Amino acid sequence: MSVLKITKDNYREEILNSDKPVILDFWAAWCGPCRMASPIVDMIAGENPDIKVGKVNVDEEQELAAAFGVMSIPTFVAINGGKEINRTVGAVPKETILKMLGR
Repeated sequence: MSVLKITKDNYREEILNSDKPVILDFWAAWCGPCRMASPIVDMIAGENPDIKVGKVNVDEEQELAAAFGVMSIPTFVAINGGKEINRTVGAVPKETILKMLGR
């Protein structure tokens, strides 16, 4: 599965109503650590069809970033059943992101 671009317009359908666990990556194009983490996020999406992976550009989707209280990027948020279950901040290894979903 490929990484989805998440916006305020598709958030409810893609994330809140997802029947799969979700990893959200809050990022920005100017953020060096975000660019470092991007291939890891793509890898997780490609290797785990049972996980929905989305990216939220904090410059374009300030409302979503504010709703999640994102203060630093990259921020990774794990969601299951429409509820946040875990989060981590900073460029982290793939294993750390997957552990957020108990894998």
